[in-house]
Amino acid sequence: MTPATRRVTARDGLALHALDWPGDEHRTPLLCLPGICRTARDFELFARRHAGRRRVVALDYMGHGESGRAADLSRYRPERAAGDILDACAALHLPRAVVVGTSFGGLMTMVLSVLRPTLLRAAVLNDIGPEIDPRGLELVGGFAGYDPGFRSIDDAVAYLRTIMPRVPLPDDEAWRRFAALTYKPGEDGLLHPRWDTRIQQAMEAGGGAPDLGPAFRGLRPIPVMLIWAEASEFLSAATVRTMVREKPDLELVTLPGAGHAPTLEEPELVQPVDDFLDRIP
Repeated sequence: MTPATRRVTARDGLALHALDWPGDEHRTPLLCLPGICRTARDFELFARRHAGRRRVVALDYMGHGESGRAADLSRYRPERAAGDILDACAALHLPRAVVVGTSFGGLMTMVLSVLRPTLLRAAVLNDIGPEIDPRGLELVGGFAGYDPGFRSIDDAVAYLRTIMPRVPLPDDEAWRRFAALTYKPGEDGLLHPRWDTRIQQAMEAGGGAPDLGPAFRGLRPIPVMLIWAEASEFLSAATVRTMVREKPDLELVTLPGAGHAPTLEEPELVQPVDDFLDRIP
């Protein structure tokens, strides 16, 4: 099923892009939020499993994918992303959604539970919690601001395999697809990031990672599944234990030996994630 391309504007006029797969309008739609250096296209395979049964919307943040680039660097602060998500939900007629958030998308999910608690019907947090492991901040810090200008997709794959060796991708074809979702050809014929690399400067200007413990507690009233890549650079075992303790009904699915972040296409995840979502009206 081919998604529709949606173009809406944030309240300050910045263009936002989303992919929109149709489905049963009587069921709560899925809102898919990608990681900080990822785009809506990451959810294409995931959406194919659920489109038709319910509507699926995947969003490009400001400065990512097909969304607009900002002239002002401060526009890339995380709090502005949360506002954009709410603006997009209003424009796309999503008053309520099951939010599937990978990494940064999971952080945004927690923030939304405080900013607009009525929006969330349920949530899937993909390898992220209220406390970010410093290893993850170091990893993204060296990656988000780097534009390598690769000459070929094979060069991109080799680089990604080096810096993200534990991403749970099964074979060379999956790595090539992952690289193609990360970089795109520029006017110079080289492969460049699908995001504005200035987001790294915005993250550095914002200081360290915030304490999202109160935001995570905003998810207590709703069904939540946590996917934990056991070798994650972002989500530590200690944080997982804290999350389970604070939300005893949290549904935890562990992916042994995997690093950040699962694609949601892993055989060990497909059935439990789909079963969880199928239980949500």
